[in-house]
Amino acid sequence: MRVCNEGFEQEFMNENSDMYAIAFTQNILSGRWKYFILWYLKNETRRYSDIKKFLGDLSQGSLTKQLKELENDGVIQRDVYPEVPPRVEYSLTEKGMKLLPILEKMQDFGKEFGGNR
Repeated sequence: MRVCNEGFEQEFMNENSDMYAIAFTQNILSGRWKYFILWYLKNETRRYSDIKKFLGDLSQGSLTKQLKELENDGVIQRDVYPEVPPRVEYSLTEKGMKLLPILEKMQDFGKEFGGNR
């Protein structure tokens, strides 16, 4: 099975459409910070600096990489305003909004079984 940004082997997709769907979704969400970024954007548009502050010690390079991947997957939208200095804002797309129920189920599962470790 080939699971990567370039895609999946056609044979795998044909023979395992249910597993392909799961792997496709997992591929979009793969990345340590993507879940947190999506959750932070769920209610409002945020500026780059707000996201950076929310995530704390995350390097600028790592944050930029995660945001770019989410944008390339069509999950978030990046808007640049021609100001000095430029203002950059991120928001969820319709596709990104459809991922929120998955994150809510993950939250429910964590609350039920995660405990306070």
